[in-house]
Amino acid sequence: MARLLIIEADGGSRGNPGTAGSGAVVIDASNGLVIREIARYIGVATNNVAEYIALIAGLQAAIDIDPDAEISVRMDSKLVIEQMSGGWKIKHPDMIALGKQVQELVRGKKVDWQWIPREKNFRADALANKAMDDLADSEASGVNAEPGEPNRLSASVTEFNESAPSSVRAPGNVTEPLTTIILVRHGRTALTEARKISGGDGDDPDLSEAGIADANAVANALKQIGSTGPWQRIAPISAVVASPMKRTRQTAEIIAKQFGLNTFENENLREIGFGDWDGLTNEEAASADPEAWQNWRGSWTVAPPNGESLEVFDARLQLARKQITAQHSGKTVVVVAHVMPIRGFLRWAFDAATAAYWRPQIAPCSITIVRVWGDDAAEIVTANYTAHL
Repeated sequence: MARLLIIEADGGSRGNPGTAGSGAVVIDASNGLVIREIARYIGVATNNVAEYIALIAGLQAAIDIDPDAEISVRMDSKLVIEQMSGGWKIKHPDMIALGKQVQELVRGKKVDWQWIPREKNFRADALANKAMDDLADSEASGVNAEPGEPNRLSASVTEFNESAPSSVRAPGNVTEPLTTIILVRHGRTALTEARKISGGDGDDPDLSEAGIADANAVANALKQIGSTGPWQRIAPISAVVASPMKRTRQTAEIIAKQFGLNTFENENLREIGFGDWDGLTNEEAASADPEAWQNWRGSWTVAPPNGESLEVFDARLQLARKQITAQHSGKTVVVVAHVMPIRGFLRWAFDAATAAYWRPQIAPCSITIVRVWGDDAAEIVTANYTAHL
């Protein structure tokens, strides 16, 4: 018999729209114990948006706890319950996008939708108010700030929208659910340390001792996702995907172990092929064929001898992006890859030209976070974050 998890969720807005927060609890129906509490400050939003965000957070938590569980959702929002149970049609554009995200989360699952009186939803209501109160208190008193420094909590979350693109200039026709992609470059290898070219079609080195330390450091840093620090408003990690090369798989396995997850491989995340130049230093490759080297630099279509052009590489990388977004729609997924794939994600997110493939610095075990809504929109949260190293 499947386990039954109860979700109680609520959201509030002081001003409607105004300062908003969401709260959710996950309860084990077999013993009545609360096994997960979630309180999140949202920013400026309406009550209905806050209620949907609370529901999404509760569903994601329940699915993370037990993907096979049956779920009973209990809310005092008649609007959300009726819309999600099919009684009322969703008309508002903001609600359509949020409703679709909920439907993606519950697809194939047994879910019961129940309206409950407000007084019976006291736990979720208290968490939603706590989310709003904690931010107001910290702004007033300087909590979490070092002397003479601005409040880090308010600076990191005030303009962060948990379900839609944060900028008001972003297109308003987003219909796909939010998928958060956390890009991590693999740890160091002997070739990395020797500053030698290491592509997807040459030697396949293991992590070095330093690279294993890199991977453990980034795994610990990723524990902040959905919990504390600047990334506490991002939904918790639910999957780890890696390039099939040893250095990425080994890094991914260390990260996955931290979260009790399995690692999935995607062949299209493999590093760009450098052909005959693989294993050489830049100076050695340039000396081997100066004309080919100069023609290759800055080119979209020229490949190294027996290697891969940016044009060919970008086509498979964007296929990987689409595959990952489709397979983990509405979730937060760690993608462990290489310099060029990570630059490819950034190039797409920025809607940038060819130069995006050589301008960003991507250090070993750095963190880059991109939020995407299918092909509709993208938002870059951070790039090449290395404070944990």
